Amino acid sequence: MMNKQRGHFMKIKKLFIFFISTITCLFCIIGCSNNDSKKESKKLRDSSPQLYLPSTDYQVTYQKNNVSVDASHTSSGYIMVNYSGHNEKVKIQVTSPDQNNYTYPVTYLNQFVTYPLPGGNGTYKITVLESVDLTKNLYATCFTQQIDVSLENEYLPFLYSNYYISFNKDSLCVKKAQQLAKKCYSSLDVVSNVYNYIIKNIKYDKEKANNVQYGYVPDPDQTLNDKTGICFDYASLTCAMLRSQGIPTKLEVGYVGEVYHAWISCYVDETGWIDNIIEFDGKDWSLLDPTLGANNKSKDVKKYIGDGSKYIVKYTY
Repeated sequence: MMNKQRGHFMKIKKLFIFFISTITCLFCIIGCSNNDSKKESKKLRDSSPQLYLPSTDYQVTYQKNNVSVDASHTSSGYIMVNYSGHNEKVKIQVTSPDQNNYTYPVTYLNQFVTYPLPGGNGTYKITVLESVDLTKNLYATCFTQQIDVSLENEYLPFLYSNYYISFNKDSLCVKKAQQLAKKCYSSLDVVSNVYNYIIKNIKYDKEKANNVQYGYVPDPDQTLNDKTGICFDYASLTCAMLRSQGIPTKLEVGYVGEVYHAWISCYVDETGWIDNIIEFDGKDWSLLDPTLGANNKSKDVKKYIGDGSKYIVKYTY
């Protein structure tokens, strides 16, 4: 009798174990199927270049004393200036609505050059200064013009090619960015890929840094080709590559405490503006955690970047 009962219980036990095993397998299969379907449903990001290139349309122009300004596209966040004089040292100054002065050396003559309007909506003042005494660093105003600006949106000034961040459809940096953006699922993936490529392939040029001349303008393609550069080259190349992928990118210069500092802020679809995502502390570049994903909310992003109170922006390009 006892043997029969024991046999009966053993059968029940085996059936129970079989039942549990079957259910577990079903859950595993369903779980794997769900994971696979989620993976399949996640679409790759389009890596085609999205280029915002400036143009001179001559619809709104100002001219005086060898200076021509095309203000046809202020709503897109830029103006174009052509200096055709012969002065040895000339500066262009763009004063934003908050009275911040952006000063650029004139390094190109007899051609229109693009200058950004990074200060948002409001009245900008465009001033061209010619040297009158090089030894005393004295300048005289040869052109001035106020321009009222109303942007189509806040991102455009940080998408266009400009004086310090130059690129076009034939640029090597544009093609490289497209290559790096393939197989990316998000803008943040592109930021991570571009950053990692640059720090692994571009070497810092100490000799160039020690001998950089007044009026130096970075060339993203030259940096990519030479695989060397100074911090300005790194920043310009990074911005050019990201902008060519339709990612609004700011090159910002200012202070963190008492340290003069440069950093890059990007707008990504997943989270909006991420400030200080790539920063340069005078010695090294660093990237904030690249694992910030599509499901992260703004409050989650803040734990990586803080509240931004330590960063004081002086210039934005």
